[in-house]
Amino acid sequence: MKAIYDVPAPAKLNLFLHVTGKRADGYHLLQSAFMLIDWCDTLHFELRPEKSLSREDLGEPLPADDLVLRAARALQAAAPTAQGAHIAIEKRLPAQAGLGGGSSDAATCLLALNRLWGLGLSLSQLAQIGLALGADVPFFLGGRNAWVEGVGEQLAPVDLPPARFAVVKPPGGLETARVFGDPQLRRNTEPAIISGFAANPYRFGANDLQEVAQRLCPGVGEALKWLGSQGLAARMTGSGSAVFALMEPGIALQPAPAGWQVRECGNLEVHPLSGWAPSDD
Repeated sequence: MKAIYDVPAPAKLNLFLHVTGKRADGYHLLQSAFMLIDWCDTLHFELRPEKSLSREDLGEPLPADDLVLRAARALQAAAPTAQGAHIAIEKRLPAQAGLGGGSSDAATCLLALNRLWGLGLSLSQLAQIGLALGADVPFFLGGRNAWVEGVGEQLAPVDLPPARFAVVKPPGGLETARVFGDPQLRRNTEPAIISGFAANPYRFGANDLQEVAQRLCPGVGEALKWLGSQGLAARMTGSGSAVFALMEPGIALQPAPAGWQVRECGNLEVHPLSGWAPSDD
């Protein structure tokens, strides 16, 4: 049986996240820097005939119609192909955390099925499919840490120094739409320039969503305080509820409260699947 096993889908951190405005169609204008980290889901793909698609959850159960199955169907429609797949997912990344887990799974699905089905679609073709699934999917397809603008679709690769990070997910989760829809969200941060970020990437800017998120999910504030009590300057990633901090040399994290997920992660220079689809360059 033709198959591709042990395919990683890494998480991302937002090193900062500024909301610089809001478009007439309701989408928010953002600036951010997305950084890949070595905390990953793992996916397995087996070829099936006649467009049959099925999913098996090897870890945390997923919604019946998750982004992975939607990505597979979108790829079938775009190719088109008569082939199908059985997809097994070892889910390790928490949901509603701001880590991009669902978008990363969808990107990995597009890359792996493009290879398994022998479609030969380019990165730009896959990114067009991915953008319809979610604004973060093209980032994971692009394979590089990136300066992000627009509504999340404008990506410019950035180089980041190797570093270690403490990543903390408190028990509560946050829905992205709820955070962005809050009337108290700041939406007028002055646009930054990439050179200012590059001069000090791990201390730059802030997360404009953090204040709203702390009010909606008290666990965000508790996690920030827990890291701060250990001398670490923490902030939230994405729309939360996970927070992170640059690990300082010689610091060992204290035992975490019950129900929290705590990981020490390294950043990645490139996505593990970089090169799996032909570039348009």
